[in-house]
Amino acid sequence: MKPNRTLQLIALGIGFLFLYIPIVSLIVYSFNESQLVTVWSGFSTRWYAALLHDDELIASAWLSLRIALLTAFASVIIGTWAGFVLARMGRFRGFTLYTGMINAPLVIPEVIQGISLLLLFIEMARWIGWPAERGIFTIWIGHVMLCISYVAIIVQSRVRELNPSLEEAALDLGATPLRVFFFVTLPLISQALVSGWLLSFTLSIDDLVLSAFLSGPGSTTLPLVVFSRVRLGLNPEMNALATLFIAVVTVGVVAANFFMQRAERKRAVMAT
Repeated sequence: MKPNRTLQLIALGIGFLFLYIPIVSLIVYSFNESQLVTVWSGFSTRWYAALLHDDELIASAWLSLRIALLTAFASVIIGTWAGFVLARMGRFRGFTLYTGMINAPLVIPEVIQGISLLLLFIEMARWIGWPAERGIFTIWIGHVMLCISYVAIIVQSRVRELNPSLEEAALDLGATPLRVFFFVTLPLISQALVSGWLLSFTLSIDDLVLSAFLSGPGSTTLPLVVFSRVRLGLNPEMNALATLFIAVVTVGVVAANFFMQRAERKRAVMAT
């Protein structure tokens, strides 16, 4: 084996160890019987049982899940149109401003976004009486604002790689531009839509900063609950919760990759 190949494998192994040893240790200690997070005293599932009786964590988890689902679907719908405009509509009047507004949430710190949205909602409530209070709806608006940019960039790059002859052929056969978009373009960029949906879901369910500014009484998301508890000290219950999330995310990613690869194989067979 060539020396440079050996060095590459060593560097790759060190990188994977750096990334995954903390995750593996967290999973292992989630089955620790002791209340001390770093002291192993025996195998037990007591902390998973404790999660089932933790009403605060369960309520916040369901709230975060609902917000993440709503955010993912809304971000894909709006971000797809935004990315399609960036890729296909050329330079129009206000194109620079439009591009800057799409890309702004990617570079503006979340603290600034959270403060600006909070001030906006306060002024709107003062002048028009809406929103009456901050809660799931205001958090959802903030998360959608953040995630649209990611979806738009993903869709834009995928649309630019498409072969325009496929859409032109559908137009020549009498299809309207709207039908071409829904029945030709969308199936061709389905992988980008799935990627944007998964990324938006992950960003939303993991968000702490925006949620802290936009939440109100009775609308505490899971990251806020976890952060408030971890500040008081490490809790083995958090290891169990993190392990469950790792399991769910792993299953979701594997399933998404499986269906995307199967769809890609079907398209390759149809193309041949």
